[in-house]
Parts: sequence; structure tokens; C-alpha cells
Amino acid sequence: MKRSIITLILTVLTIISLFPQSDPLKPLKTDIPPEIDGLLNDRLWGIAPSVSGFKSFIPDFGKDLDFKTVVYMAYDEENLYFAYRCFDDEPDKIKASVNSRDNILHDDWVCINLDSFNDQQSLYAFYINPHGIQMDSRFAGGLEDNSVDFVWYSAGALFDKGYTIEVQIPLKSIRFSNREPVEMAVFFERKISRQATQGSYPPMDPAKGFAFLTQMKPMIYNDVKHYSLFEILPAFTYLYRNRHTEGEMGNDERLPKFSLTTKYGITSQLILDGTLNPDFSQVEADAGQVDINLRYKVYYPEKRPFFLEGHDNFNFAATQADEHDPVNTLVHTRSIVNPYAGVKLTGKAGERITLAALYAADRVNSEFDTVDNSIAHFPVLRMKYRLSDDSFLGAIYTGRELDTAHNRLGGLDGLLRVSKGSTIQYNAVLSSESYKRDDEPQKGYMLAAEYGHDSRQLSYSFGGKSISTGFAAATGYVKRKGINYFKGLFKPKFYPEIKFIRRIDLELFSRQAYDIEYKLWETVDYLASWIYFSGSTFIKLKAEYATEIFRAERFNTGGFHALVSTQIGKKVNLACLYQRLGSIYYSAEPYQGISDNLVFMGAYKPSDKLHLDLTFRYSDFSDVSTAEQVYDYFILRGEITYQMNKYFFLRTITEYNSYRDQLLTDFLASFTWVPGTVVYLGYGSLYEKLRWEDGRYIRDERFLETTTGFFFKCSYLYRF
Repeated sequence: MKRSIITLILTVLTIISLFPQSDPLKPLKTDIPPEIDGLLNDRLWGIAPSVSGFKSFIPDFGKDLDFKTVVYMAYDEENLYFAYRCFDDEPDKIKASVNSRDNILHDDWVCINLDSFNDQQSLYAFYINPHGIQMDSRFAGGLEDNSVDFVWYSAGALFDKGYTIEVQIPLKSIRFSNREPVEMAVFFERKISRQATQGSYPPMDPAKGFAFLTQMKPMIYNDVKHYSLFEILPAFTYLYRNRHTEGEMGNDERLPKFSLTTKYGITSQLILDGTLNPDFSQVEADAGQVDINLRYKVYYPEKRPFFLEGHDNFNFAATQADEHDPVNTLVHTRSIVNPYAGVKLTGKAGERITLAALYAADRVNSEFDTVDNSIAHFPVLRMKYRLSDDSFLGAIYTGRELDTAHNRLGGLDGLLRVSKGSTIQYNAVLSSESYKRDDEPQKGYMLAAEYGHDSRQLSYSFGGKSISTGFAAATGYVKRKGINYFKGLFKPKFYPEIKFIRRIDLELFSRQAYDIEYKLWETVDYLASWIYFSGSTFIKLKAEYATEIFRAERFNTGGFHALVSTQIGKKVNLACLYQRLGSIYYSAEPYQGISDNLVFMGAYKPSDKLHLDLTFRYSDFSDVSTAEQVYDYFILRGEITYQMNKYFFLRTITEYNSYRDQLLTDFLASFTWVPGTVVYLGYGSLYEKLRWEDGRYIRDERFLETTTGFFFKCSYLYRF
């Protein structure tokens, strides 16, 4: 009996030993911080623990990278330190540019993905190219938000066998647990641009697909400082604008403005932000978009700093699920136009609860209110309770409150991981909206559920959504309501043993939708193929049969799509999308049309510091019954950027809008020491084909400068 028990124990231990153990990484604690110069000649990196053995996950899983990668780890009481040594047998082909922050996507780069709570709910991503240029983001709920900017330090250096990177991440720049020791998790990445290959340590499990949060390596830090963060960010902005009125250029706006933003760390995991007379200006105009004949308004991403930290907490399950999802987000902070003040609380309350709260008092002429200069109050509350793995249960409340009107929304959402590569997402939301104080509120709802699976060989999903006609989300971005639908996606992936083709994806999608108001069905059915060639070229071809209900009529909206993207050497990136689609002329009396759409984007870098970007957008519409062209519309935008160093750049933008006969020119000088410590100086002009004649503006063949503007902004981040 005893021998049997011993044999059983030995057998179990042997079986366990066959499986990889997830021992946590233990970076070296140091009293002498390294010099962040990218050279890796500090004694620290000779004794710090390291990892290697990177395996690919794009375009395929589990392949050895062509070149070795080593990552070193260290820390002190106030900072985390990392270093990369990236070998390359062809260092002259490494793609690296001296660029502005967040513009290194097409370069070679490395990335430190840091789950600072090791709770598999979200992560910080710190990207660095071989010159030490930074890009950062937050990832949560399956979505990556590249709009955030954190304070951290990096440097890079090229050498005859590749390149090296050094990184310093102040603990004050991230949120982490109050417990001791501090447990985080990490996922190291490297991209080799000319091969369009990405690899990682730890290697990703093909059965789990791209479920990054469940595949990270735990990392232990002992005796770090649990700080009480305090930041002050004063800013000054001056806007000087002239506008052509009554036949002559005259003063339009003179707006000097002071603002103050503060940040207080209640704990190292819970942060309170406040702002008075906030400066929410943008330093550059949004790129032009085709903005006519739309069923819904154009979406512009959030760029204003106050809203960006913790914005990922407002991601809501089972929204923005695919290109046809009518609900993009329930919290789109650009609906807050020009606030007097704002306050925000983000972080964790305990081990499992994530909190996010936002309030802003907005000076806006509301579409709900007849009183000019009314104040709209925006309260937003979000909570998530962590379950196992990356599963969670969440709740949300959003409001837009005016003196005589309101919009209120509340609901639940969640994600359940049911297997290595499979999840279920769901939500249930109720809304209430009133335009006048004594009116009966209009009630609405949204219900959604989706099952999704992702692995190396196959991705598929199926689900449904119901949005009532009375559903309203004033703080969000909802393209359509009054619709029920169910959908399915089937996407097998093939890895042919052909030298010039690395992967082929086939994608079959169907969505059957019911228009509640008009009691009619519509459909979207398509077959698409993605072909990934050797190097960095891919093609997508898509054939689609689709219909859409508008004003009790069913219209054809299907057609053909072709997308090509490639990189030519180190200097040129090109992408082109062409669509020929059935389309609708959205009006009180709609009719069937056909449209050609073209988007071309090109980037040329004649040197590490000089970058030329060109974007061309074209759209037209023809009436199929008469073959008459109703409109054609193109926007041509060119940007020239000279990046003197990682901190300072000069940029000129020229954009021509053919439909509106407008020419926009912008000049910007930008200095960013760290996010928050910035100086911007800009000048812009708007030209229109007009002339003043007989007391009015009429069309003309020549351009008239109708608006000029001068912009200055400076701010300084004080961190205590």
C-alpha cells in the first residue's frame, strides 16, 4: 500500500514537471539607477535577470524569430527599469525614424505590456523604436486606446549587430496595488517591420489566440514606494482669430485663457483629477472627412488630455463589436463641448473592484433646451468587478442634465471566459430622455450578447442585439436605433507552404436585421479574403450583398471592396482602399444610387527627420434611375513634418476640400518635454472661392482668405 502511494505521488510529480511552470519574474532591485542613454553599458545590466526565447504570433504562432531578443529587468523604490538588446543580421534594414511621439507604428519597435495589478483586466503598453521614440496606450475590453500619454523615459541606440533600448517607468505614472509585495504581469513584444513579424515573451498559446491579458508573465517587486501622488498642471492658451465679414477682414476672437488641472493620488491605485476653467483646445484641426449624405454624424476621436487617463474604463462589453455595430460607445467625451470645470476619479477600490467617475459642467447651447448659454451637467459612473481570468461584471450610469431636459442611461455588462480562446460578452441597458420638464420621459433599452472564439486556425462568433426606437445615449455615439439583429462570423486561417504567401484568411459574415419602426428585414452578407505576402504586403478582397431600410424602403448597399497595403524599403508606406457600393441618398424622398469611394494614404521618409504624408479621399454618388451624377467629393491633405529631435518638430498641413471649395493651411511648432510640459505655436488660414459683391458673398474662381488664426499654448507639469 505504501509503495503504491509513493508510486502515485512520483507519477503525479512527474506529470506536473512536464508542464511549463509559471514562476514569477523577479527583477533586480538596485540603489544605483542606470543612465537612460540606450547604450546598456551600466554595470546593472550585466547582473540583472533577463529573458529571451521570443516566439512569433504574427503572422503565425510559435515560430522562432530570425533574430535573437534579450530583455533585462530591474527597479528601485520609485522606478521600473527595462532594457532590450535586439540583434539583427541586417542592421542597415532596420526601420527607425526620429519622429514625434505616437508616430512609430510602421517602424521596428519593442513594447513592454504591463498589467500593473496582475488582474487580467487591462494593461499599459509602452512602445519604443530604435531611436528611443515613444508610443503608449491602454488596452482593456479587447480595445487599444492610443490617445493616452504617460510620463516615462526611454533611449535607443543602433549598433553593428542590431539596436538597444533602455526604459525608465516612474511608479508615479502608473496605478498599482497597495499590497506588499507588489505583483504585476508583463508581456514583452518585438516587431521586425520589414518582415511584418511580431514576437513575444512569454510565447502566446495558439489555442488562446490574441487573448493577451490571460497570457502574461507574473512579476514580483519588493519594497517599492507606495506614494501619494500630487500634480499641478497650469496652462495658458491664447487664440487670436480674424474673420472676413461684410467684405473685409476683422477681429473675431481674442481669447487669452488660464487653466489649472490637478491630480491627487488618494492611494497608489486610486487617483482624483480636477480641473478649473479647463483648456480643452486641440493644437491641430481634425483631418477632413466626407461629411455629406450621411445617416449619422461623423465620428471624431477624443484628443483632449483631461479625458484620456482612465478612459479605457468606460469601454462597454458587446459594443463596437464589428464595423456594422450601431453602438460605438456609451461614453464619447467629445459630446462635452466647452466645460467650466471637471472632476474625475479612476482606479481600484480593493482587489477586485475598478471604479471610474467623471463629472463636467458644460457651457453649451443644448439641442434639448431653448435657453441660450444653459449648463449641461454630465455625470458618468462606471464600476467593474473582476471574476476569474479576464472575466468581469460591470455597471454604468451616464447622464446629461439640463434645467428643463435630461438624458439618463444605466445598465449592466460583462465578459465571461468560458475556455482558453472563447468568451461571452453581454449587456443590458435602459435609457430615459425628456425634452421638457413636464413631458413624460421617452424610455428605451439595448440588449446584446455575443459568443466569440479565437485561435490560430479558426475565429468565429455569433450573437445578437436589440435596440429599441426610444433608446438614447446623449453621452455616447450611437449610429442607429430601432433595430434587432442576429449575426455570425466564420473565419478559418490557412498557412500555405508557399514562399511568397505566409497566411490566407477567409471571412464569411452574415447579419440579418429587423427594422422595428418599418417592420422590414435587411441583410449584410459578405465573403472576404485576406492574403498576407512575405515582407509587409497584404491584400483584402471583399464581395458583399447588403440591403438597408430607410424611410420604409429597402435599398441595395452591397458591392465590392479592395484593400492593398505595402511597405517599400525603409522609406515608403502605401495603402489604398477602393469600394464600389450601392448607396442611398438620405433625404425626405430617398432614392437608390451607386457610389465609388477611394482612400489613398502614402508616407515617404527621405531621411530620419523629414516625413511627408499624403491622404486622398474621394466619394461620389450617382442616381441609378437616370445615371446622373449627383455629387463628387474629394479631400486632398498633405503634411510635411521636420522632427529636429524627439522633443521638437515643425509641421505644415495643406488640405483642399473640393466639394466646399475650401483650402486650409496650418503651421505648427511643437515642443514636448514630457506629456504636460509643452509649448505649441500655430498659425492657420482658411481660403474659400468667394468674393464680396453687392452686399453679399458669391461664388468665384479665385480663393479669398476668409479666416486666419494664431494659436499659442504652454503648460508645465509639476509633480510632487
